[in-house]
Order: sequence, then C-alpha cells, then structure tokens
Amino acid sequence: MSYFSSLADHQRGLLITTLGVLVLTPDSLLVRLIGMEPFSLLVWRGVLQAVGVLIILRLFYGSRALDQIYAIGKWGILLATVFTGSTLLFILALAHTAVADVLVIVAVAPLVAALLSRSFLGEAVPGRTWLAIVFTLLGIGLLVFEDLGSGSLYGDLAALGCAVCIGISLTITRRQRAVSMVPAMALAGAMTAVIALPLAFWLEGGGIAAGGLQLGYILAMGLLVVPISFALITVGPRYLPAPEVGLLMLLETVLGPLWVWLALGEDPGPWALAGGAVVVATLAGHALAGARRAKTVSTEPARP
Repeated sequence: MSYFSSLADHQRGLLITTLGVLVLTPDSLLVRLIGMEPFSLLVWRGVLQAVGVLIILRLFYGSRALDQIYAIGKWGILLATVFTGSTLLFILALAHTAVADVLVIVAVAPLVAALLSRSFLGEAVPGRTWLAIVFTLLGIGLLVFEDLGSGSLYGDLAALGCAVCIGISLTITRRQRAVSMVPAMALAGAMTAVIALPLAFWLEGGGIAAGGLQLGYILAMGLLVVPISFALITVGPRYLPAPEVGLLMLLETVLGPLWVWLALGEDPGPWALAGGAVVVATLAGHALAGARRAKTVSTEPARP
C-alpha cells in the first residue's frame, strides 16, 4: 500500500488499468468454453457482474458500501446505461458482421475518447497518444487482416455504436473522477440482465439453464473475471486520461486470442501475431513515455 501511495497519478493509472485488462483477457476463452447462446450468457454475465461488484464494494467499504452506491448520482446512472449499451451493441455486432470487422471498428474507441476529452473536458491529448492510436489501429488491422471486410453494414454500424459508447463511458468516468464509479458497474450488470432475459427466452427459443463444468466457467467469468476487471478499469480514468485507458483496453483484443490458442489450439496465424506485436510494442512504448513524462513533471522544481 505504501508503494502504491508513493506512485504518481499516471503510474497508478497505468498499474490499475493494465491489471484490470490482464484480468479480463481470459474472458474470450471462457465465453468459448461456456458455449451458450449470446443473450442467455448475457443474463448470467449481468447478474453475476452485479453480485460480484457488490461483493467487492462490501469488502472494501463495509457498512459504507451503500453510501458509495448513492454517491454515483445521475452521472453513475448515465454511465451504467452507456456501458450497458456498449455490451448489447457488441453482441449485435458479432451476430451481424465478421469478428474481424468488429475488432477493428471497436478499436477506434480511444479516438472517440480523445475527441470527447478534448471537446467536453478540455483535456489536451498529447501527440504521443495520437501517434499510439494510429499505430494501434494499424496493429489491429494486421491482426484481423485475413478476415477484414467480410461483414455487413448493420453489424459494422453496431460495432461503431459500441466504440462510441466505450469512449463516452471512459469520458464520464474521467469527468467524475472525484467519485468512484465502480458501483455503476453493478447497475450496468443488472440492466444488461433485465434487457437480455426476454431475448434469451423469446427470440432465441432457448433458456438460461446451466450445469456441471459449464456452470463453473460461468461462475468464474461472472464472479471473478468480469467484476474484478471492470472495477479496476473503471478506477483507471480517475488517474489516467480517458484515451490512454481506451488504448490499454485494446490489450484484451491481442491477449484474449492467445488464451484461446493455448487452451484450444486455435492458431491465430502470422498476421495476427504480427498485429499483436505491433499493438503490444506501441502500448508499451506509450506507457513508458507517459511514465517518464510524469516522473519528469513531478521532479521539476516549483516556479516562484
């Protein structure tokens, strides 16, 4: 704790957000292992996300957990609504267009966050961040090069809507950085489950029953991976500009398929590996440059 307290805000943000993204990386593998239709999975995911975040709040704040929930106010409700929208739009995008198209389009979320931060928060976006966004988009393009362009317009528009929602959610969290927005993730989980429940039963003709190993994977995803990762990522913008948090979130796009490769033997191919290397190198270079800049600023003597 003393080590964390000694870090500059930028370093804290990098540490918290990177840890959150790393926790999130097995999510794609767990979804594959669960093998449930999307809306039924969203019901489980939403309910367990809400429960998991509430448990985290209880562990950290004890009897003051309810005060933390009330403190999010109207901005927290808006954040939960936008976050829920990003989740549902992502599922719609995957259902109507190629995964490659979705990944590339959603990768513009840091650009959306940068534009919104500049316009509504008055935060200047460093040149290194703009450059990192360009190289990251290039890397994502290489990652999905072989399958790019095989989707539909409807799905592509849903993916773009998802990217916009992600950018908005990061900007809201940054704007309200004086207040913890982690409780909003519990509300977002509940909202997702409520919306997905009728779709799971009526549109797909399925249900939400699960058991055995499948239930174990669902519990691991819903009670551990999702709430812990989203809680950490939501804390990130309190210390780090929204565009930088968005950039770090793209690590999940690169590292998630590696889990699938290791566990299920699905070779991502040379283009994917090259693209992933570009993204990781770009984010690492951007993080090091940002940390060096933060350290330089913190050691500069105050002007009289």
